[in-house]
Amino acid sequence: MARLIPLSRLGFRYAPGATFCSYALVGALVLAGQAPQVRSTTEGVYSDGQAGRGQTLYKVQCAACHGVAMEGTSGPPLAGDSFLSNWSAQPLANFVDKIQKTMPFNLPGSLSRSQSTDLAAYVLQAGKFPAGQAELSEAALARVVFPVANVAGSSLSRPEGNLAELMRAIAFPNSNIIFNVQLKDPGAQTKKPPAAAPFDYVEWGSTVYPGWLAIDQAAVAITETAPLLLTPGRRCQNGRPVPVDRPDWKQYVKELAEVGKLARRASQARNYDAFIDISDKLNDACANCHKVYRDKGGTEGSGATRCQPAPEGK
Repeated sequence: MARLIPLSRLGFRYAPGATFCSYALVGALVLAGQAPQVRSTTEGVYSDGQAGRGQTLYKVQCAACHGVAMEGTSGPPLAGDSFLSNWSAQPLANFVDKIQKTMPFNLPGSLSRSQSTDLAAYVLQAGKFPAGQAELSEAALARVVFPVANVAGSSLSRPEGNLAELMRAIAFPNSNIIFNVQLKDPGAQTKKPPAAAPFDYVEWGSTVYPGWLAIDQAAVAITETAPLLLTPGRRCQNGRPVPVDRPDWKQYVKELAEVGKLARRASQARNYDAFIDISDKLNDACANCHKVYRDKGGTEGSGATRCQPAPEGK
């Protein structure tokens, strides 16, 4: 039976040499004309027949969320400037991965790779990218890229997540930590033992900062990240721009940050009784914004009118 040999410092010493050799090989292929050529989606990378199959799939699987004309309803638009800016200079393979692994919204992962590729072809066709003679193949996906979009406005990099993703990542879990103080006194919680095998990082993490420390951190998270709701260029889940310039939106963000500061002061004072009132204030801060910008859009996945408030003054 072969014995496993640990990777030694000697192995690390030779790793750069191996890397150099691989670069040399790539360089040789380039000189020999064998390097894979990068193509743009403007160069006819799919066929009309492939886009036709994608169109049939789109009507059944995608149109309800992204719109008949890909204008976006509860899901973001799949055509136009906002779509192109989101995928600027990215490989088409990334877009097909997104379709295959996360779509449809209510049944992610149900589309095959070939179906996802056909859908990508139809999206290209709807976006006025020209068709070619050959179908878009799996081998070609990584070598085809979206064109670089001209994004006007801020020189800052665009936000990574849409508004719904940001709320789920930060506001939702940390608000729940604060709400939970109404039910459980952090000072009365016993320290959990370290996570047992098989090791679970999430379970282990919950044992590191228990009790009031978790409340301290949740309050900081709410306070410090509230301004991220004002980041220029962020989009709502349905593709509409977050109304960062509206006075009422700015006020809702300010109220959220103020509740976070209040929660932090009470947490640092270990004032358990104060969290009944703080929870009410946090709930109001969330609900006031939701009534205007979220709730009228319907349940999860059907928010076609989210981030579309009534005209100012009405």
